[in-house]
Amino acid sequence: MALPPAPAGTRLTPRVRSAIAAALALVVLVCVALLAWSALGGRASADGGLDLPEEREQVMSLTDQFVKRLGTYSPDMLDDSGQMPDYREQVREVITPKFAADFDKEVATAEQLVAQGGITRTTDVFATAVSSIDDDSARVLVAGAFTDSYRQGAGAKARTVDQEPLPFRFTVDLVVVGGEWLVDDFSPVSAPDEGSPTAPQGGAGSTEGSAP
Repeated sequence: MALPPAPAGTRLTPRVRSAIAAALALVVLVCVALLAWSALGGRASADGGLDLPEEREQVMSLTDQFVKRLGTYSPDMLDDSGQMPDYREQVREVITPKFAADFDKEVATAEQLVAQGGITRTTDVFATAVSSIDDDSARVLVAGAFTDSYRQGAGAKARTVDQEPLPFRFTVDLVVVGGEWLVDDFSPVSAPDEGSPTAPQGGAGSTEGSAP
């Protein structure tokens, strides 16, 4: 695979070229894996839901939003009580009441880690694919990576430490509630050491967590 051209006036070192090549290879592998999962989805209808193109676009878009909202937070979102009200609200907007009850039980752990370790998490979604869909339910496969950073030191010596991106793969279940698609559950399709949207990576005294 040819590497993208370098911007004018720059020169890519062998190390940078290797990093770019590895990133491109990862994206290709993720897309191939998602296509395979979609083809093998146990709940898929005979035509894979191809007769529901609008619904397919809706559930893939919502899955992208859900994972990014669930896996994006920072100390700036904390209020005086140590909670992240905007984070809670942005996630609740795209999930069912049943799922919200489970989310409310887990979110305090993420808030505590953010408050104690100054954790910031961002999320990149590489690809989504519909595994199965009908008029009122769907399952979507999603792959991407979380990137965490945390504060180290205090005062003038404080610095931000960036962690290596942590890849993830999830199946996301969606249902129609009141005429609107919402996320009802999700589960990892991953090795045990892959990441959780709400649990930061190790660093600043934190530990990796399993998906809620």
